[in-house]
Amino acid sequence: MANQQNARGTRTETGKRPTHRVFAVREGEGDQRFWSEIGAAWAHPAGTGFGLVLNFLPLQGQKIVLRVNEPKDEQG
Repeated sequence: MANQQNARGTRTETGKRPTHRVFAVREGEGDQRFWSEIGAAWAHPAGTGFGLVLNFLPLQGQKIVLRVNEPKDEQG
């Protein structure tokens, strides 16, 4: 897989691996937040948006957050 710089100057990864993970964040008491991974996202090569696959759909007004899918450390 190769990294490319798109028209907006951000880096995208080409290939089948998602570029981002999708989370629903539910507010708890005080400063508590409960993060649930609900899907994956792939950045469009032109940098104009994302393709999403959601395994779950939040129904109670949770915030949706996309986080960069960091490669796992293969050494340990």
